[in-house]
Amino acid sequence: MKTREDKIFNCIGHIFMILLTAMALIPIILMVISSLTDNNALIANGYSFLPEKWSTYAYEWVFSSSSSMVFKAYGISIILTAVGTTLSLAITTCLAYGLSKKDLPGKNVLTFLVFFTMLFNGGLVPTYINYTSVFHIKDTFWALLFPSLLMSAFNVLLMKSYFVTGVPDEILEAAYIDGATEFTTMWKIAIPLSKPILTTIAMFAGIAYWNDWNNGYIYLVKRTDLFSIQNLLNRLMQNIQALTQNASAMANAGEGLAQIPSATVRMAMAVLGVLPVVIIYPFIQKNFVKGITLGGVKG
Repeated sequence: MKTREDKIFNCIGHIFMILLTAMALIPIILMVISSLTDNNALIANGYSFLPEKWSTYAYEWVFSSSSSMVFKAYGISIILTAVGTTLSLAITTCLAYGLSKKDLPGKNVLTFLVFFTMLFNGGLVPTYINYTSVFHIKDTFWALLFPSLLMSAFNVLLMKSYFVTGVPDEILEAAYIDGATEFTTMWKIAIPLSKPILTTIAMFAGIAYWNDWNNGYIYLVKRTDLFSIQNLLNRLMQNIQALTQNASAMANAGEGLAQIPSATVRMAMAVLGVLPVVIIYPFIQKNFVKGITLGGVKG
């Protein structure tokens, strides 16, 4: 039976979580409403949950000005996210499983090397020179995939902790006694027992690939047809800003700018970029929370 103190604690906890949830949801709701607001009304009255005039012109403008490019960019982003997440998850799982073994030769050195990458990196210029001059990925699809493929040290250490705390040694030892190899033990025992952390790492990697625009911005110079959805939306935003800044020096620029919903189109682009993540997240939330909780235990 719950005591009075327990009830008060639960009540305060629920209120606190409701406030945090509201802080997360309100900006998203306002973003969606703003994208469906008439551009002139948004400029005149500012952001509001109850706009004076509704309009879908921002979405119509995005799709009418570059509909084929938008759908192609969505396709590239989906392929990139699927391939990148699969490869990142495979590399991270293999390394984390190896580091979780107590009798691994040189385990402390390897763990330090992984942790070291959380503190230091090679820098932008050396990285660019290596990828363009040595690996020749400039203006190719690999430019979107490879620079982000090197696994995150945080993800490796998180999964390593889960293997140590969430996979009982007795089960692994029983498999060894039955003659199972290390790979068989990992594939048929450790991985099936690690669904929460696998889902969590997949979510991290998937969001990172879906939201990435820096690789395309740096490495895709001529092949703009390989733009992901984030790169395309960023390019459209830059074009709008360029038109706005140079309107006085362009003939008939004022008339052209009047047809561009410069304020609401920003919100529409943000919605188009975040929509797939918002749709997928509720389906993996349970495993996501469990993976973070158990994987965060020091191992």
